[in-house]
Amino acid sequence: MVEERDVLQHIHELVDAEHALRRRLSQGELTTEEEHAALTTLEQQLDQCWDLLRQRRARAAAGQDPDDAQVRPVDEVEGYLS
Repeated sequence: MVEERDVLQHIHELVDAEHALRRRLSQGELTTEEEHAALTTLEQQLDQCWDLLRQRRARAAAGQDPDDAQVRPVDEVEGYLS
């Protein structure tokens, strides 16, 4: 069972990782291509986390069990967010 606080914690960790990537790029530790590839992965994971959080909150608001929310595939999440 994934709790809302766990999802939020993971979101914060991903945002911290994003900031670290940008810092490493500015310090010349990464190439732009390396940063872009890593950021793409992070952004996809963030989109999945935000989607899961929205699902959990919508289920709770509708009187359903938020624990029934599932992480959706990246292509599904990215498809409706674009």
